[in-house]
Order: sequence, then structure tokens, then C-alpha cells
Amino acid sequence: MSQTASAHNQRTTNTTLGSRPRWIRPAVLGLAIGLWAGAAPAQTPAAAGQGVAIPNFWNPRARQERMDTPQTGRTVRFLTDDEFPPLHFPGADGTPTGFSVELARAVCEKLGLTCTVQARRFDTLLDALADKQGDVVAAAIPLTPALRARFLATRPYLRWPGRFVARTDRGLPAPSAAALAGRSVGVVAGSAHAAYRAAFFPKAVARDFTDLAAAEGALRRGEVDYVFADGLNLALWVGGIESARCCALIGGAYLENRYFGEGIGLVTRPDDVALSRALDDALQRVWDDGKYAELYLRFFPVSPF
Repeated sequence: MSQTASAHNQRTTNTTLGSRPRWIRPAVLGLAIGLWAGAAPAQTPAAAGQGVAIPNFWNPRARQERMDTPQTGRTVRFLTDDEFPPLHFPGADGTPTGFSVELARAVCEKLGLTCTVQARRFDTLLDALADKQGDVVAAAIPLTPALRARFLATRPYLRWPGRFVARTDRGLPAPSAAALAGRSVGVVAGSAHAAYRAAFFPKAVARDFTDLAAAEGALRRGEVDYVFADGLNLALWVGGIESARCCALIGGAYLENRYFGEGIGLVTRPDDVALSRALDDALQRVWDDGKYAELYLRFFPVSPF
């Protein structure tokens, strides 16, 4: 499913504690909210899953004994925001929805808990959690050492893969160090993806761009052979109207933590250990019973993986 690298000398970060990942552009945000808010009911996994890669972040050997539901009768308050599709955004009726939100609801069902979901401004979520205005944050806040110093978090339920995209009419090979030698690769200047390209595909011809939209435009016009960037952004672009169906993701997903981070999990206060462990256990069970796959297919019609 993925390719990774094990030894690096350079660490590049894109986010800080409590900051929104900067990958998704405003134009894509508005378009994606409209698409998902008015989307038709999801297909069944058997029908929709053909050709869609569903990531598995759970190790079956790491399963623990089933955790008891903490404080039966307690209402667990989930906090999110509503401006980051497909993870969290307003539904057609204004109610928060998205992959992270619906996954949180599935976890609550597994645990037999009564849960609420409240949308707040993204940069206030962790402070609201610390002030006990909520119990769990279900949003795209990257798992970092700084976050773990203040809060508990489950194992990641989603990660940010680096991906290559290429035109479909050129018959280009899947990326490798040898295959990219002498071929042009567009990257956003100064990004983690630019650093990764330099370290592991040094013989590729780098083309730096000021932003991802410029790189994608150059690819669409045939001015570069590949673009290497965040897989979620690229998946949205490939499946949207801006790409004019010119291009497709090619090769595997790159998941090196030191470049692309640990991903995202459900975040709780450090004094809520029982809840955090129960959430971890429930996420595993949501994967085991196929609900994770069902939600993934609903919100990622073009998989970032």
C-alpha cells in the first residue's frame, strides 16, 4: 500500500500545535463543501470500493482486551470545526458531518455512549478541550510531541500521504529513483514534499512553484511530468473540475513521519485516560466491522492512498 524511507537528516514540518494543516486551498474548500453537503447517499462498499485504496492503520497483533465504557450515562461532547472537508464540514442541514465527525459518531455507537458534536473555530478547539468545554476533539489537528505534552490522543485514524500525480496520456512509469531520473517533478518550494523529493529522488529535475495550484496548472498544460504533494489535496484536484480529467495519482503513498507527520487521532484531556483507551479500542472495532471502510468510501471517492 505504501512506500516509506527510514533514514533522514532533515525534518520539515508544516503545522504547529492547534493549527490547521495548510494543504487545502480556499477554492477547494468551498467546492468540496458544496459537493459533500449535497452528495447522494453513499454506495455500498462492494460497489463503491472497486479501485479505491482504503488504508489500514491498525495492527491486529496490537489488539487489547475490550475496554469498559467509561462512566455509563455520561454524555461525551465532541468538538470539531466546519471548514475542512472531507474531514469536517456542515451538512445540507447545517449539522456537522465529514469523515472525522461520522467516525466519532460510529465510535460512540460502539461504546454505547450518548454523544454530542459541536462546531467551533478551529484555533479554539484545544483551549476549549483544556477548559472542559468539551471532552474529545475530532478534527484535523496533527499529532505532534507538543500536542502529546498537553493532551492524550488515540492512535492515528488517518495520515497525510505524499503522492505523485501525472498526466494519463503520456504513459509515464510509476515513480522510483531510477524512473524519475531526468524527468521533471513539480513541488511547492520550501515544502516537506520538496525536501523529500530532493532526498530520495535526487536525479529528478525539480520544478519549484509558489503554490500547489500553480504546480497542478503546469501539469495540466504538460509543462512538467509529475507533481509531488499532499495526497489529500491531489485526490480532491484529480476528482474535481479543475483537473479537466487530465491526470491521475500514480505509484504508492509515502508516509514518512519525519516529513509528513504522524496523522490525526481523537484528542482528550490527560485526566481522561479511561475515555482515551476506550476510544482507541472502539476505533479498532469500527475498522474490524467494516464501518471505517464504509465511511472512507463515502468521503474519499478518490482515495489519497
